[in-house]
Amino acid sequence: MNQSVNYHLLAISGSLRQASLNTVLARALSKIAPDDVFVSAITLHDIPLYNADADGASPPKGVRDLRNAITACDGLILVSPEYNYGMPGVLKNALDWASRPAFASVLKNKPVLIVTATPSLTGGSRAHAQLRETLAGTLSRVVAMRQVTIAGIDQKLDGGRLNNPDTIQFLQDALTNVVHEIKMVRSASA
Repeated sequence: MNQSVNYHLLAISGSLRQASLNTVLARALSKIAPDDVFVSAITLHDIPLYNADADGASPPKGVRDLRNAITACDGLILVSPEYNYGMPGVLKNALDWASRPAFASVLKNKPVLIVTATPSLTGGSRAHAQLRETLAGTLSRVVAMRQVTIAGIDQKLDGGRLNNPDTIQFLQDALTNVVHEIKMVRSASA
């Protein structure tokens, strides 16, 4: 990371598709982030189905890696499609793993921005609502702003880059709001 970077955001794609628009969007955030913000992106390919029996002193490697990545970042960006009026199971599953131990997990007090993006006109608004509800149970600090739902995402990406100025500005404003939330967390713990 560059020395001028003050904030590390971890963008997690809620899709496993090889050509996922949400994974492309998660990666594209690094290209529009402010100079003092570093955005890294990950997928959830290595996360097994949640099983409390496997979640003890030595959870699966993919889960350890996920928890470590969340611990190391200042804030999360969940970038999700919407499947059948809801969030993808793979993302809910990852949040279930990350939320343990209950009330003391790596998600507790972690600033989180929810971004949903679909080719449809709704932009994933129902998945957005489900994610917000789930994050309330993890004691995460969901960034307070209007929903970041992006309709027609298939028309707003070109070669791994966002090509729509309004969408770029909307997401840059959202990144600024995440940084503001991180500053609040830092000042509260100082």
